[in-house]
Amino acid sequence: MTNILSAGTLAAALLLAPAAAFAQSDGSATAGTGGSAAAGGTSATTLGTGGTSTGPNGTGSSLATGGSAAGDKTKSRSHVNETGQGLNGQSKAMAHDGGIFSKSQTKTKVRDGESVDSRTKTMSHVPGEKPVKSTTSTGSSTGQ
Repeated sequence: MTNILSAGTLAAALLLAPAAAFAQSDGSATAGTGGSAAAGGTSATTLGTGGTSTGPNGTGSSLATGGSAAGDKTKSRSHVNETGQGLNGQSKAMAHDGGIFSKSQTKTKVRDGESVDSRTKTMSHVPGEKPVKSTTSTGSSTGQ
């Protein structure tokens, strides 16, 4: 069974969680990352989380991802694909106001019954200053 969620109330719950979190127990794996960038009057946030578990009744996997941007000109998008071996999700958000911009990107991959990996990259820039960049990654496997 595969569940696919995008943004919604999950985004609010994940924003209250640490930037990178993962847990592991017998036959299951979860992982997720999220991040924000801000400069001037712009900001961008993305997040992604996934999980997989295997038990006597089979394997189940889920992935949720989302993002948002605020500022003069904004763009955000999210999508989740089922690969036949698991789920891949990606969210991108960007805001800019002239030469000032903020962007964030999260990629999350769930391999059915095996592992979950997530990575978030953020960047903000103000003309005349060095860009501020950050990368957060985490992963977990079922140990099977």
